[in-house]
Amino acid sequence: MNCRVGCGACCIAPSIASPLPGMPQGKPAGVPCAQLTADGRCALYGRPERPRFCVGLQPSPAMCGTSREEALAHLTWLEQVTTPLR
Repeated sequence: MNCRVGCGACCIAPSIASPLPGMPQGKPAGVPCAQLTADGRCALYGRPERPRFCVGLQPSPAMCGTSREEALAHLTWLEQVTTPLR
């Protein structure tokens, strides 16, 4: 499955704990990544600077749903249920 042009949900919904170009402290959940392009794609895709977490995210019908809104809702839910209690 290929990424949906204009989606970018996987670059917005999850938090990223590791540093990445433009975000040396990582990325909080719900904040668009500094590497998210205007057309909703990752500027680091296929590059060695891409965080391991991002490499592990592979588009799938379950994760992406049928729309950007479904993808954001699903990934936001995953972020919430996998965030350790503080």
